[in-house]
Formats: sequence, structure tokens, C-alpha cells
Amino acid sequence: MIRTVKVKLDVPDERCDDLHQTKDQFLHCANTTAAWAWRYPDEYCVTSKQQAENALYEPLRNETALTANLVQKGIRRAIEATKSGVARLKKDETTSQPQFDAWSVVYDKRSATFHRDHVSLSTINGRVECEYVIPDDPTGTPIGEYLLSEEYEFRMSTLQYDRSTDSFSVPHKASSASCF
Repeated sequence: MIRTVKVKLDVPDERCDDLHQTKDQFLHCANTTAAWAWRYPDEYCVTSKQQAENALYEPLRNETALTANLVQKGIRRAIEATKSGVARLKKDETTSQPQFDAWSVVYDKRSATFHRDHVSLSTINGRVECEYVIPDDPTGTPIGEYLLSEEYEFRMSTLQYDRSTDSFSVPHKASSASCF
């Protein structure tokens, strides 16, 4: 059983720019991959994650300050979007090359350390420790039921930023521990 719990983060002011720069480089990896993989209408689009990583991992790793895992996540995000575009083309639906501009960075257990009350995120300038903003009484809320419950573990999350509130959040994917 998988549940998603969105949790606001208390990011130290002096580390916010590290998260923004990490996002910029992550999206650069995704957009570079999308441009490389999207070959329609002249050729078949590349939808193999392995082929994309073989061609792009090393150059993207060298031109960014991202950790290996974040480079791989950026490549994989673009290939998944390319696969979706190819599926649309096969149905004679209109689509175009994927473009990534939404503020988000994909993290998993290799690039983030998830705790019940905070998370440690890999950035271009080392790790950033962020406390969760938890309600005084989380009873009956998804935070209380999943985030704070030892019956669930975290496997991945997507860091997001809300410009209107100038705040960061992470929708955690919580999996029932009994399933593993």
C-alpha cells in the first residue's frame, strides 16, 4: 500500500538558494535528456533509460554539481515523459517534446535521508537538513497516520517550491512496511 503525504519543510534561510540551484541543475538534466531523446518526426524517439544514461550520464555529471543519483533521476524523468509522448503519437494524438520548467526535484533513499521529523536532502552544496512543519495535534491527519507511523517507510519524494508562499514541501511516498 502506497500513500502520499505532503509535508511543508522548514528550510534554513541560508540554504534556500542551494535548493533552488539544485532544482536548476536537475531540470537542466531533464531538459537536455528530453532534447536528446525526442527525435520525432525524423527518427524514432529514444525511450530506453539505459541508452539515455549511457549517452548522457557522464557529460551531465561533469557539467553539473549534482550527485550521481540526481543526474540519473533527471535523465529518467525525461525518458518517462518521452515514453508518454510516444504513446500519444501512437494514438495519433498531438504532443511535442517534453519541457521541464515546474519547480521540482525527485529524491529517493540514495539522495535523501527520511526521518519522522526531518529530511536530509542532497544539494549541489552538500546536504540540507530540513525540519518538517507538523501540526500540534496530527491525530487523524495524513501526517499523523502515515508520516509519524512506524508502520510506513519512505522510499521517495519530490521536493516542490510554492512561489506564492515562498515555501518548500515534500510529498512523501509512504509504503506500508509490511509489504517489504
